[in-house]
Amino acid sequence: MTDTIEQHDMTDDATRRRIFWLLQRLTSFSLWKRKRDAFAIFANAYENAVKTWPEDDPETMPADNLPTIFEILAAYDQGLSELARGNRFVWQRGEPLQYAVDRYQHLNAYFFPHPDYWDRGAQAAAYPPKVDALAKLLHASEYQVEYAPFEPGHADLAKLRSVGLLLSPNAYKHSFYTLPYPVFPAYLPEVPEAVGPVIKSGDKVPCGGIWEPVVVEQSKLLGVVPVGNRSLRGNGCFNYFIRDIRAPNLRDDDTGALVRTHWRLLWEDKRYADGVIPDESQYFLE
Repeated sequence: MTDTIEQHDMTDDATRRRIFWLLQRLTSFSLWKRKRDAFAIFANAYENAVKTWPEDDPETMPADNLPTIFEILAAYDQGLSELARGNRFVWQRGEPLQYAVDRYQHLNAYFFPHPDYWDRGAQAAAYPPKVDALAKLLHASEYQVEYAPFEPGHADLAKLRSVGLLLSPNAYKHSFYTLPYPVFPAYLPEVPEAVGPVIKSGDKVPCGGIWEPVVVEQSKLLGVVPVGNRSLRGNGCFNYFIRDIRAPNLRDDDTGALVRTHWRLLWEDKRYADGVIPDESQYFLE
């Protein structure tokens, strides 16, 4: 990924609408179904390549990747069957859809460990054409910040701390490939007014959905005694949380230290609980 990522203001209404829409898109059944279908196309092409690659070609595709590929495909199928019924535990650590992405990242890193093109766990040079054709099929199943609904890691940091990771075109550029930038609808709905609970970092998340970090402000008489009602001010990028995880921390941009914060619910995700997948074509405009 390139180092230059544009900065965006989360107080801007258009920015808020775009981030809200993108988080709904990244957590939609249709996006994860597209990921699975694209990966299945890659899996078939890779298996065929292993079977038909000329034996005298020094740049053959490693058959050792096949078990991982089939494992990923099985995890997608298992996860999608649950997500189609509104079960979002599939994004928790070790559960099917998180596991599929984790294994994908390993596969991508060790895709073609030929010394001319690979060094210390990463691609180091452009792949030869036949290998690159397979790599393009692999990357067709990847979406920018697809980890947005995953459980926070061991540092308990929010997954999405920079608006630019979703809105800056430069963020979509990786070392040897670029992910497609989403096409937004002509009209994006307003971000809902927050009416849900407010929780603190470390609290158990009561329901899955889109949450906003906020600063709790209250006037103080003589600068000491709290008076009047508390007010909430946005304090960063929206995040998507699944139910029952612990609300994460933020990181101070200047010191790098972990910072506890409050989170308010903007939208509870109740999609697919009735087993119905609505039309989600708005997420894939061309």
